[in-house]
Amino acid sequence: MSYKILAINPGSTSTKISVADGCELLFVEDVKHSRSELEHFHTIFDQYEYRKQHILQELERRNIALDFDATIGRGGLAKPVESGVYRVTPEMVEDQRTAAHQHPCDLGCKLAYEIAEMIPGCQSFIADPGVVDEMAPEAHITGLPEIPRICIWHALNQKAVGRRYARENNTSYDKLNLIIAHLGGGISIAAHEQGRAVDANNALSGDGPFSPERTGTLPMSDIIHLCYTSGLTEQQMIKKITSQGGLLAHLGTNDFRIIRDRIDAGDEKAKLLISSLIWNVAKAIAAEGAVLCGKIDAIILTGGMCFSTYLVKELKRRISYLAPVVVYPGQDEMLALTENAVAALEGKQEIKVY
Repeated sequence: MSYKILAINPGSTSTKISVADGCELLFVEDVKHSRSELEHFHTIFDQYEYRKQHILQELERRNIALDFDATIGRGGLAKPVESGVYRVTPEMVEDQRTAAHQHPCDLGCKLAYEIAEMIPGCQSFIADPGVVDEMAPEAHITGLPEIPRICIWHALNQKAVGRRYARENNTSYDKLNLIIAHLGGGISIAAHEQGRAVDANNALSGDGPFSPERTGTLPMSDIIHLCYTSGLTEQQMIKKITSQGGLLAHLGTNDFRIIRDRIDAGDEKAKLLISSLIWNVAKAIAAEGAVLCGKIDAIILTGGMCFSTYLVKELKRRISYLAPVVVYPGQDEMLALTENAVAALEGKQEIKVY
């Protein structure tokens, strides 16, 4: 039996949607939202109706009937959960609305749920949200009991490329030890031990390498000093760390293509910054090698920055001694969401209770 699937992936300035017949994507559309339009909304959830109407208008423009078997949204950042597919519930939607960490992906479950409610017999899901927590107990402990370590990472894409690598090598994901690095606007690096990510960084809130727009790990005493002397509010400081840091803070842009053009034109500062980013990513990958006691089947590089042959070449130079390096540029989250929805409908994957 073939299933018709609508996948929804809200991002900072767009809402990506796809329609699939089974696991075959019929189209993927990145519905753009201007920053000037989004600035009118006080909170992420205030954008809900605006984004929903854009989705429905795009489906109407393509003459796509609202007769889906399932809708699936990118999961939000409300609370840690196990990896897998979850049925969307009103409780889940409310938890996302009131979550401490707010990100446009939090809208994914509500958009999937409300559109499914318009269609008789349609089910709504999320899969592998960014707060999937499979970390070992040791990984949660920090030097302050009041601040346990948490992971916010690219679980959906990392799990998807881990399974893809396993398929291509005639084995299964749960038999492999992998280090997977997602290199995009945020950078997450995880140690996958036989199907579980036993260690992963908080790629959103200042843990791990700096990225095109995030600060990564910073000296804590200096951060405390900045909090007291900068005149910024708590929310402004959080924004500084999560979306105004990294390459953007140093170079005025988070567009890796523009930075590469500047390097090619002889910009030594830009060259040093990219070299430092590669240096820090390589250190973090090597650290996950210690988590796996050096037993690494492969290192997988994925995410948008992996389209840069320069970055991949330089990163391989620093890490290839650890294990074979495989590159899957970009991220195929729409296909990953679709495959999870189909597996749930076919009974091949458990539908978990939130």
